[in-house]
Amino acid sequence: MNKFCQSCGMPIKKDPQNGGTNADGSKNSEYCSYCFVNGSFSSPEINTPQKMQEFCIGKMKEFGMSGFLAWIFTRGIPKLRRWKEK
Repeated sequence: MNKFCQSCGMPIKKDPQNGGTNADGSKNSEYCSYCFVNGSFSSPEINTPQKMQEFCIGKMKEFGMSGFLAWIFTRGIPKLRRWKEK
C-alpha cells in the first residue's frame, strides 16, 4: 500500500475514505478518494502535474497554510506514478 496518493501526494492516512475506489467498487490504495472515484480520475481537467500542483496549493491555502509551505509539500507531485507515466 502507498503512503501517499500517487496523483496529488496527500498522505493516504489523511484521506477520510482511506483511498479511492476502482470501477468494481473495491478500494484503490494507489490514489486518494479525492483523485480517484469508480475507476477514473475525478477531475479530468487536471491533466498535468503543474495543474495538480496549482490545485493542491490553492486547497492548502484555503485551509490556512502559507503559500511557501504549500509549495514545499507539492514539489514532489511531478515524480508521482500518475505523472511519470505521461
